[in-house]
Amino acid sequence: MIKPRAIDHIVLRTDRYQELIAFYCDVLGCSLERATPAEFGLTQLRAGNALIDIVDTGGQLGKSGGPAPTASGNNVDHFCLQIEPFDESELRAWLRDRGVEAGDFEDRYGAQGMGRSIYIKDIAGNTVELRAVS
Repeated sequence: MIKPRAIDHIVLRTDRYQELIAFYCDVLGCSLERATPAEFGLTQLRAGNALIDIVDTGGQLGKSGGPAPTASGNNVDHFCLQIEPFDESELRAWLRDRGVEAGDFEDRYGAQGMGRSIYIKDIAGNTVELRAVS
């Protein structure tokens, strides 16, 4: 039922927010796609057909993920798979039948603009966002 097409975006959490943005833009050639107000703490960078989201652990969004990553802590918040269009109730039932807990479908911004997506956890505890592409 699920047919991945591409990675939509990754989300990196940091307490070196502006420095990390500068690294990805100045060193790796990404460009600014979208920035939220400073207190929210999210900047999205364009990397070809995908996005790299930089989350400030001191901002509103970043604080919900706990402390800043360390050498032994997690730095990646989640990754997003672009998948073929789906019926929400069918996808939810398909996941449930396989023992996968899922969040709510919501409209979220990704590499292809706004779209419907849902968060799940893989068997290792990683958060994966499944996002319909049109």
